[in-house]
Amino acid sequence: MQYRHLGRSGVKVSPLCLGTMNFGPQTTESDSFAIMDKALEVGINFFDTADVYGWKRGEGLTEIIVGRWFALGGARRDRVILATKVFGDMDLPNQPDPNFGRGLSASKIVRECERSLKRLQTDYIDLYQMHHIDRDLPVEEVWQAYEVLVKQGKVHYAGSSNFAGWDIATYNQVAKQRGFLGLISEQSVYNLDNRMVEMEVVPACRHYGLGIIPWSPLGGGLLGGALQKRKEGRRSGENFEKRVDGKRDKLQKYEDLCRELSEEPANIGLAWLLNNPVVTAPIIGPRTMDQLTGVLKVPDIKLSPETLKKLDEIFPGPGGEAPKSYAW
Repeated sequence: MQYRHLGRSGVKVSPLCLGTMNFGPQTTESDSFAIMDKALEVGINFFDTADVYGWKRGEGLTEIIVGRWFALGGARRDRVILATKVFGDMDLPNQPDPNFGRGLSASKIVRECERSLKRLQTDYIDLYQMHHIDRDLPVEEVWQAYEVLVKQGKVHYAGSSNFAGWDIATYNQVAKQRGFLGLISEQSVYNLDNRMVEMEVVPACRHYGLGIIPWSPLGGGLLGGALQKRKEGRRSGENFEKRVDGKRDKLQKYEDLCRELSEEPANIGLAWLLNNPVVTAPIIGPRTMDQLTGVLKVPDIKLSPETLKKLDEIFPGPGGEAPKSYAW
């Protein structure tokens, strides 16, 4: 496994990030443990979760599962670069509290960090990510809370998720004024079928030294061989079928190209992301062990300039970075 720096930081992570969103709702605790053990065994040391995962409001089920796995010992916690998130609605349905709702107030950040630490059964979070931008409060308030957590040793690095390019610039400029490291990563939707971040977010991350952690790297399954799976009788619901039908021509060309390359579509989609030097590690979110082992060869796949050109022709993206993508 060839490890890489997470953005401009000194910490090194695997080129694939294990996403845990399915742990609990779709993957049993025992299967989740097995997937995490296998990931660590093959060298994946970067795990991503969030306080809201588990989808029972205020419960933090997925963090609880990860914490129970850490508690098994065997240096599990020491070997993992752990990322989690704050912003979402964490009040209990029968105990509504406006200060536990969505947002990034200083009090909420500190309080939710403590709750995540307890669920995760750890003393520190390597990468504490803002799950979404909060435009209703000063940037200084957010950094005030993070500075406290870093000084206490409870958080090592700050990351963003779903930020615009100008959000990244604003947050890092304010951090610099405060003598704080600022953001080292941005977790954003990014895949061959959705390349909008290339206009503003990618150049902002490159300029400020943020590593991009793409979520939904396979477009919610579109780039994982959707047409072939349909031929095999595997379907994923009415909404997904409509998405597939709306992009049939592109997907057919894509899957034909993957067959020419003798590679699975999912592997090509992930390898394409890793070809971008600003990308640190796409998030893989396996529900099963087979889904995990099926993508382990991705870091070793090298795409030729010819293949990259063909992928650009199938999925042309926004036309480059702003303002050249829409002006002279």
